[in-house]
Amino acid sequence: MIPPVEEAIKKISQVNLWWVKDCSRNTEKLNDKFHLPMGRTFVDLQVTELVPKKKVIWKVTDCLLPWLKDTNEWKDTEIVFELSEKGNSTQIDFTHIVLVPEVEYFDVCEVGWYGHVTNSLVSLINDGKGNPQ
Repeated sequence: MIPPVEEAIKKISQVNLWWVKDCSRNTEKLNDKFHLPMGRTFVDLQVTELVPKKKVIWKVTDCLLPWLKDTNEWKDTEIVFELSEKGNSTQIDFTHIVLVPEVEYFDVCEVGWYGHVTNSLVSLINDGKGNPQ
């Protein structure tokens, strides 16, 4: 049986099962690069930090967010998953660095991340089935 925190990290790397079905390439190892197409929108990411049982960081290397004035607003931001064991369960602290209320895309992204992380990823981890786009 895989310990809960290791299972959670494995599920985070299965982006096609909780965020975007058409995720290309690998997302598991340090320096892996992957592309997330979502209609006209896309996000390119790279795994820039991977601390076993503790942390995963993805850097946005390119993007197109056509609903924003600055369509590549996410470029060079970081998406961070920090994990810790709490008894028999795993706590995941999620942060999209630079996503603060003063940023144009905050409201839209807050709702989006809630759906992707809090609903879809947690469902994948707990029930084995996410809800990717």
